[in-house]
Amino acid sequence: MTEHESLNVTNNSKQFLSFILAGEEYATDILKVQEIRDWTNATIVPNSPDYVEGVTNLRGQIIPIINLRTRFSLPTDNSLKNRIVIVLNIDDGHRTRLMGLLVDAFAETYDINDHEVKTAPSKISVIDDEFIIGLASANEKMLILLDVDELLTSQELTPTVNDNVA
Repeated sequence: MTEHESLNVTNNSKQFLSFILAGEEYATDILKVQEIRDWTNATIVPNSPDYVEGVTNLRGQIIPIINLRTRFSLPTDNSLKNRIVIVLNIDDGHRTRLMGLLVDAFAETYDINDHEVKTAPSKISVIDDEFIIGLASANEKMLILLDVDELLTSQELTPTVNDNVA
């Protein structure tokens, strides 16, 4: 093994796409990202949770749009004009599906080494601990790394068979 090959084995980094939400920067594994789209109004679905903005048609596939501000109980900001939807491939352990996250703005992408990810202190955020992979410093700021598979397959977003029976 050459010196270069041994460095690649020990350097376990991932790329993260970051976005802004209520002035904080969050990030998710870039391999989960299908695309980034400008926000357009979604079709409202009656009796859906308040954080579900509705559904939209993405090249023939109907995808739910989750308002992350509402999901995290953050204040609404009606002054935001150029919000975006990050379309994600979500794996619930049984299947993969597309879902959209409505966020304030795209920030940038980062390469983060595994050893740079620190465990988030418990119960310090409005975000449930199970949805946070950890915290990482990048460009002198702290990123909150989200586990979007957990966030978007949590019990309240995954209806059971009994929920569909009237």
